[in-house]
Amino acid sequence: MEITAIDTFVVDAGWRPWQFVAVRTDTGITGYGECSDGRMPYSVVGTAQEFETILKGKDPRPVEARYWEMYRMARQSPGGIAAKAIAGIELALWDIKAKALGVPVYELFGGPMRTRQRVYWSHCGSSRAGNHEIIGVPPLKTWQDITDLGHEVVERGFTALKTNIVYPGEVARTYRGGFGGGEGTTDGTVDNAMLDHIRTLIGTFRDAVGPHVDIALDLNFNFRVEAAKRICRALEDMRMMWVEVDMYEPNGLREVRDSTSVTICSGENLFTARDYRRYFEARSMDVCMVDVPWNGFANSKRVAEMAETFEINCAPHNYYSHLSTLHSLHLCAVIPNVRICEIDIDDVPWKDDLVTERLVFDNGRVEIPDRPGWGADLNEEVAREHVWERGRPPGYSAGSATSR
Repeated sequence: MEITAIDTFVVDAGWRPWQFVAVRTDTGITGYGECSDGRMPYSVVGTAQEFETILKGKDPRPVEARYWEMYRMARQSPGGIAAKAIAGIELALWDIKAKALGVPVYELFGGPMRTRQRVYWSHCGSSRAGNHEIIGVPPLKTWQDITDLGHEVVERGFTALKTNIVYPGEVARTYRGGFGGGEGTTDGTVDNAMLDHIRTLIGTFRDAVGPHVDIALDLNFNFRVEAAKRICRALEDMRMMWVEVDMYEPNGLREVRDSTSVTICSGENLFTARDYRRYFEARSMDVCMVDVPWNGFANSKRVAEMAETFEINCAPHNYYSHLSTLHSLHLCAVIPNVRICEIDIDDVPWKDDLVTERLVFDNGRVEIPDRPGWGADLNEEVAREHVWERGRPPGYSAGSATSR
């Protein structure tokens, strides 16, 4: 078996792009991997295509050998765009190998430890703020709308949700700070008015979902150590699942964790066990978030296994399409320290059509498919129907003049 070509897709997912890699072989088997980056999508797929020069004509089945060839080629550019491109190809190679053997990817890593995985409704309210028309849901104009959304979470069987700092209004928005480009600040501060708003937001969700549904708040990179401490302390009576704090300073994150009884989740921005090790050794996080489309499958498993030695649970980061969801579900199947898995529910109405098999939900859990490979392929026809326009800035919907 030989690799004959690497094709890529940049898909318009409404207010952010998704990127995919298709690795073709001379046997007719195609493997698919997702490597979505919401800010520089064409840079990622362009880098993925650069690797075709060293992969074409080679056997895709020795996946680790192919991975390290790509790693050596990009060694002076570790992490970032290069790592995401490598991950997309590596995920596609595992898909090829598993399909050739007629088994699910998880069978290549010891077989499944579970057949269903608990998931949380991510960006709950955040996606509707500025994008409700695309999603086809009511706008978030008032606190009652937040309450109604909380009721919807429960009615649809979910036992956990995650939100960002959402401001309902005639034009609802999320707090962006210095995260995501465009206008904002890198000061990373919080004032008393924002603290009160955050408590109102989380309190409204808590009243709506009841005492047992888990709630998480994602702060992204919007706040520095002092502000993150204040926010976490303000939420200590809210029975939080976690507060998600991203920063490139493991000791600073440890300061946040030491300052509060709230669970701290972090790591979605890190690459390979090399990055994570510093945070684990500093005891910076309670829950480790790992992004499979950015790390690839084998690296994500190595991160999870290292986390297990530090008695830390993992929660895959999955703000992407359902191909990414399948990558993350297979990871959950083969590691012993899963906390929960992320999934986006509010999305473009054709999201399910982008993969060839639909996910099966049951009481806040998703079945892990036992079909060969990832259990579904990218629907290339649908991907070609929704092409992300080059030059669109991050966080903008097509035709929109303002970001959320």
